[in-house]
Amino acid sequence: MAEAPLLETLSFTTSINTASATKDTEPQMSCLLCDQVYEVDEDKEEFLKHLVTEHKFVIADVKLISDFKRYIGYWKMRLQNHPVTDFCTAIDTNTGEKDIGPKEQYYLLCDVLPEDKLLRECLQKDKLVSVLETQQKEREDTDFCRMCLFCKEEFHSNRATLFNHMNTEHNFNVGLPDNLVYTNEFLDILQEKLSRLQCLYCERTFRDRPTLKEHMRKKQHKRLKASNPTYDKFYVVNYLELGKNWEIIEAEVDTEPDYPTDSDNDDWSEWQEEGGAKAVCLFCEQTDAVTDKLIEHMKKVHSFDLHSIKQSMNLNFYQQVKLVNYIRRQMHQISCLVCQEKFDSKGALIDHMTSKDHMTQLPDQSIWDQPQYYFPTYEDDSLLFSLGDVADDDTDSGCHDDSVVIAEDTLVSSTTLKESDIFKQQTA
Repeated sequence: MAEAPLLETLSFTTSINTASATKDTEPQMSCLLCDQVYEVDEDKEEFLKHLVTEHKFVIADVKLISDFKRYIGYWKMRLQNHPVTDFCTAIDTNTGEKDIGPKEQYYLLCDVLPEDKLLRECLQKDKLVSVLETQQKEREDTDFCRMCLFCKEEFHSNRATLFNHMNTEHNFNVGLPDNLVYTNEFLDILQEKLSRLQCLYCERTFRDRPTLKEHMRKKQHKRLKASNPTYDKFYVVNYLELGKNWEIIEAEVDTEPDYPTDSDNDDWSEWQEEGGAKAVCLFCEQTDAVTDKLIEHMKKVHSFDLHSIKQSMNLNFYQQVKLVNYIRRQMHQISCLVCQEKFDSKGALIDHMTSKDHMTQLPDQSIWDQPQYYFPTYEDDSLLFSLGDVADDDTDSGCHDDSVVIAEDTLVSSTTLKESDIFKQQTA
């Protein structure tokens, strides 16, 4: 059985320790500094107010914390054995000569502290895994049954048919269906707004349905307001990078510089690319900027035919990613892909796999087809970028052009967080 997942991506020249975790599903959480208990969802604002008024304790950028309860649980355990000043910045108020009021000291917990930053990033990655799993299940759901928001037609197939119908027949476009997640909850919110005779865009309320319908048609309000944070939860792009929603990511794309060109004066005939990213073999140090050549190398030298495996097992894009990441991890830990036996050197491992014919085999799919392998074992693994294009396979119905590419964070240096038992209990 495979070992605990790697919490962070590696570099091809860097390694880190591993950690495992469990999750707490209780609906309540207790204060960081006392025994006061609050409901996770309903009392969040009251909880934050309590921290400020009773303990002079402030948590920065709360909205960027993916799992608030686990975040609080982690820091509560850390603060049981350490003073607040070990982790927080002390801020003194009313220190000026003319300031009115008593001098007070507040404590700020934020991601300036490397431990806090790493915790937030790990919680974000865990949330992304959950979102991608949910999205994949929704894509494959054939039991979807829902009535159109604007007419009485009912749909008994995949959710995409409903969204495509509302787009083509009613000019209501929420984007590509495969970019959505938590679809039933999303549709419930829209249906509830319409039942209250509320415009989906400006959220004004009208006296009857015909008036609402006419308003949305005339004002071209058959759409969602992009700046409305209510809908951020339902778009996968909002989970890709910590602290960035779709507007920020889109702005970064739009602001790419336009470089001037002059086709009459520039001679490109002798230009060659230098220093481009090269993909690394799964089993040795061989590299190549052309992925097809590297695939052929693995087939000839190591008897590992990635293209044939993809075809015979009908692997979709996600499964290809997880398989490559699994192999990378096993090789990093000098452990056989099939029998999990460990060795003292990579050479001994390769000899074993070759002699036992384990290069041409894979373990049971349940071992490597796991959510933990959504994330690259190595942060600079160029092989992952071209998985969908291996040998231009047109027969692979499981690989789609609109597959979500997971944005990865850069490697964070080792901190006490990765080594603590509390971290292992609180993060996944």
